[in-house]
Amino acid sequence: MDLNFSGRVTEVVVVEEVSQVGQARRAAQALADAIGFDEVDAGRVALAATELATNLIKHARGGRMYLSVVCGRGGDGVELHTLDAGPGFSLAQSLPDGYSTGGTQGQGLGAIQRQATVLDAWSDDKGSVVLARIYASRAARDVDVPYGALRLAMRHELACGDAWHLRADGQSVALTLIDGLGHGLSASDAAQAGVAAVARRGDASPPDVIAAMHAGMSGTRGGAAAVARVDVANGAVQFAGIGNIAAALHEPTSTRGMASHPGIVGVQFRKAQPFHFHAPAGTLLLMHSDGLQARWNLRDYPGLLHRHPALIVAVLQRDFDRGRDDTGIVALRLGDLH
Repeated sequence: MDLNFSGRVTEVVVVEEVSQVGQARRAAQALADAIGFDEVDAGRVALAATELATNLIKHARGGRMYLSVVCGRGGDGVELHTLDAGPGFSLAQSLPDGYSTGGTQGQGLGAIQRQATVLDAWSDDKGSVVLARIYASRAARDVDVPYGALRLAMRHELACGDAWHLRADGQSVALTLIDGLGHGLSASDAAQAGVAAVARRGDASPPDVIAAMHAGMSGTRGGAAAVARVDVANGAVQFAGIGNIAAALHEPTSTRGMASHPGIVGVQFRKAQPFHFHAPAGTLLLMHSDGLQARWNLRDYPGLLHRHPALIVAVLQRDFDRGRDDTGIVALRLGDLH
């Protein structure tokens, strides 16, 4: 598996009335067209978006849809999240055609499942989060990569100062998160300079990647950055970070934080001293910027740790986004990355 992927800004569509269902469908189809989906596959994306958005109106009194481009093994796909504050539901109960909680024909989630490579959902007393990933029909059966990421601009902003990058080859996988200082265009410029440097030097060690980012971000306002590199064969993790990036390895019975050093990448720091860990298969590596509150614990969500990483990041963003800064959050499931 060879990947060298920089995440785009996540698009947000508010769906609170029937007319906005069409807006969600058009946004999803435009994203599919942009990554080269043919007419049939773009239609699959449009259908899934329509069903998801319609469910928000009919069953949850409205909500939001997040739209992202995701990288898979051999091709990109479209990721759709819906988030609502409705009464919740059981995914297993709702998938069979004919089941409905709102007097409809009960074919929505079943139709989405038939289009999606990945379908997962979380429901609790705060509402529901539904995830669908759709890849081209010609994609390999194991196309999905077990990661999740959201890159959300601060409210009323288009540019996002947080950015992330995923690189993988047969030997290692590296995940990078950057938080450009502040928000808006200047922060975005700093972050984009950083991911451009990562894309060129992503096969290096984390300290060397940070050094490359430092050179690439020189002349910008700079930012915080962290890099985690995982050896696929033995689960060895090397981590280096500068600034306020939260990072941890999450296992069923423990959470191990990964500390960053003070400084500003692109401006000044002493040294990106690496830390070394070992992570067994199934461990969740998760990093986020300070747009997300730090005081959360996956043990407060029984079972969530074992769900798709893209669902996990959406639930955490729903519940802990500060709402006054850009938000970048990335998660990677270790052990299935050959």
